[in-house]
Amino acid sequence: MNETPKPILAAPLKKGDTIGIIAPAGPVRNESDFSAGLKILRDLGFKTRHRNDILRQDGFLAGTDQERLAELHELWRDPEIKAIVAVRGGYGCLRLLPDLDFDRIRQQPKVLIGFSDLTVLLSTIRQRTGLITFHGPMLTTLARSDRDSQEGFFNLLTGGSPPEIKVKGLEILKGGQAQGTLLPGNLTSLVHLLGTPWEPQWRDTILVLEDIGEAPYRIDRLLTHLWASGRLEQIAGLILGDFDQCGAIELIWQRALDLLAHRAIPIWANFPCGHGSRNQILPVGAQARLDSSAGRLTILEPLLAQTLSR
Repeated sequence: MNETPKPILAAPLKKGDTIGIIAPAGPVRNESDFSAGLKILRDLGFKTRHRNDILRQDGFLAGTDQERLAELHELWRDPEIKAIVAVRGGYGCLRLLPDLDFDRIRQQPKVLIGFSDLTVLLSTIRQRTGLITFHGPMLTTLARSDRDSQEGFFNLLTGGSPPEIKVKGLEILKGGQAQGTLLPGNLTSLVHLLGTPWEPQWRDTILVLEDIGEAPYRIDRLLTHLWASGRLEQIAGLILGDFDQCGAIELIWQRALDLLAHRAIPIWANFPCGHGSRNQILPVGAQARLDSSAGRLTILEPLLAQTLSR
């Protein structure tokens, strides 16, 4: 794998700026959630823009590959759009990667936010262009996100200082300190990048994992795949977020401990990241520090261009 480019930072937003809405993966399932997300953004003073056919559907996808790719490129080229938020995940982003215009993305950096299947876009764009992307609430999950997750989302958009995240109810499965590059994402999506041209860099990362609706044996298999491929040997720390509808969470925690028993790295669990109401926005590709004694995750560098002068 090639070395990751130096970080590129997008500019922060201000009231009146336009946020583009894309559907690069699965189709909108709940139009009420879609409308509620638009209302939240507009109530905060932002304009929104999306294609008239954003509610399109092509089987389990939000349109053909060509339609979804054209939508992403169209909104990215638009100079009035300062940030791009995905509608939802599902599946489909992997199919867009071969034809993604990385040069355009590099030349016109924008805030990009999503999670779940968006993991493959967030990770690959960071890997290929250097742009810091953001793992966090999407349009159809905004209304049901808790207060901390919503505040983190809006603070990020407007250029707030990089956060120190101290989580109530955090489980320290293995203590210690670590510093590395944050790599938050969906476990299934990240494993599907193994062996592809878009696989992320794993060395010295703080890996943050979440998933939903996977049988316990599948979660075990995915974690074991990361271990068997040698990727868990490279990470500096592991954070386990929510694993909704994936069986007993304690079994997932124990499997992670078993696979990393020989490594003296911190392992945290019950972190607010995932498909539930707790989904703290996290930068993909920024340096961060884990301090188990304080239960604190600290982002160590600016996340948007404005903060460089602070």
